[in-house]
Amino acid sequence: MRELDVSLDMGICHACLSFVSFALDDGDPSEIARQIRRMTPQLWADGLAEPALAAVRRAGDSGVPDAQAALVDLERDGSGSPVARAIVRRLAEELSRRAHTDVRLAALARERLPPTRPGLN
Repeated sequence: MRELDVSLDMGICHACLSFVSFALDDGDPSEIARQIRRMTPQLWADGLAEPALAAVRRAGDSGVPDAQAALVDLERDGSGSPVARAIVRRLAEELSRRAHTDVRLAALARERLPPTRPGLN
C-alpha cells in the first residue's frame, strides 16, 4: 500500500511505532512480524484508524488498483487486517529511515563544529 497518503506526521505514537522500527532494523523476520501484530491494534486504537481509512478511500477515488479491496479488508477486520499491518510496517520503515537520517546529520554537523568544553550545570 505504498500509494496511500499516510505519514508519520498524522499524529500516531512514534514511541509505539519504534518497537516495529527497531525490529526492522534488527532484521529478524519473526520478530518483525511479532511486533507488527502486537503494535498494530494499539496504533489503530490510538488514532491510526481514521487517517488510514480516509487514505484508502482517497486511493479508491483516485483509481488506485486494489484500493476497494483494501477498504473492504480494513472495514471488516480493522487492526487485524493484513492492510492495517502493511500500513504499520510502512510507517515503521519511514520512522527508521528518518531516525537514521537524523543520526547521520547530527554526526556530520558534529564533525564541522569546533570543539567546546563541557559547561557546568
